[in-house]
Amino acid sequence: MRRFVAAAVFMCLAGPASADALTDAVAADTPYLVALYKHLHANPEVSFEEVETSARMAAELKKAGFVVTTGVGKTGVVAVLKNGDGPVVMLRADMDGLPVTEETGLPYASKKTIQVPGVGSSGVMHACGHDIHMTSMIGTARRLAASKAEWSGTLVIIMQPAEERGGGARDMLADGLYTRFPKPAHVIGLHDSATLPAGTLGISDGHVMANVDSVDIEVKGKGGHGAYPHTTKDPIVLASRIVGALQTLISRELDPQTPAVVTVGAFNAGTKHNIISDGAHLQLTVRSYSDETRQFLIEGIKRIVRGEAIAAGMPEELMPVVIVADEFTPATYNTPTQTTTIKAAFAERFGEDKVKPYLPEMGGEDFSRYYRADKSIESTLFRVGAVKQSTYDAAGGDPTKLPSLHSSKFAPDPEPTIRTGVEAMVTAARTVLGKR
Repeated sequence: MRRFVAAAVFMCLAGPASADALTDAVAADTPYLVALYKHLHANPEVSFEEVETSARMAAELKKAGFVVTTGVGKTGVVAVLKNGDGPVVMLRADMDGLPVTEETGLPYASKKTIQVPGVGSSGVMHACGHDIHMTSMIGTARRLAASKAEWSGTLVIIMQPAEERGGGARDMLADGLYTRFPKPAHVIGLHDSATLPAGTLGISDGHVMANVDSVDIEVKGKGGHGAYPHTTKDPIVLASRIVGALQTLISRELDPQTPAVVTVGAFNAGTKHNIISDGAHLQLTVRSYSDETRQFLIEGIKRIVRGEAIAAGMPEELMPVVIVADEFTPATYNTPTQTTTIKAAFAERFGEDKVKPYLPEMGGEDFSRYYRADKSIESTLFRVGAVKQSTYDAAGGDPTKLPSLHSSKFAPDPEPTIRTGVEAMVTAARTVLGKR
């Protein structure tokens, strides 16, 4: 009994001191990290073109004491820090920006432009907060390297390219991420949130993000004069029927409790008022959680497209073509054991009122591939609130009144978001690493 009381007293004394030490260290590092964030925000690079970004990340990780390898999966960075016996823990941040012209009005706003094939000139910005992710990860690397006396094991930090195209994780894995480097037993990532105030966290186990497929439908036809439609096979009418019929996949063929989305995001056809075109082009995003639902939706799209074409009297040579893109993003699954442990550590550190449920959503994240490559790995992706508190309060917490991720007006509140991101990631890492 005396031993138990002594241990309890020790924990009460050691716990707050350790927490204060981390808080103070992160606070002291914040000016450096915010300067890094502003540099990254002003200099975004799109998927698989993160050349300067990856070079800066590699330099920062080397300076922190990691052994660094570049060019993994094209522009990916892998940094390893071995610190005695213990589990291998991989922490991941993504690096790519988006072809979005920034409209935040920030003094460090991106002024970069690129040429987008088929579109023309576009601005580039970190509209999804990957600059927050990278900065938080560098802060985490610096803190864990400076506190090696408190943990034991092997730390692998990766800076991943091309999350926005769904190809970065795939390419890093194909380039030997789990064979050339220590294979993790645990993987942890963070993503900023455009709906939670800075200083808060979102975390839940199970499915938290969706399978994402891009599907193109090439609708063929026989063109002609708009005054003589009986001499044509009108692809616009057929494509319109397809758009309507696709909605029955969700409303009439799936269990209403099964989450799924089929959205036609683009419908392109024709050139002039009085010309019936030879074709139409539909572009779809298809979202689900389970592999079974994903396969059902894809097969259902093919069936509906062919069925509508037959009903329209299209001959075999004019049957529409359904193309499912190779760059598919699998659903993100947070393993319950690790996620529950990390959630408890967050509640202890930040307070339960600061730790919110991470409600499942239909957005996609290729972080999912690290778990899917080997399902013996424990995996957790959590959210870091990024909305300025006054902005959140003015919106009454209504997410529809806040700029969303991928918006040209999305602007995280850097200091509290980065501080919380670093403290949370260090806490998560220490929770699963060995103790000294």
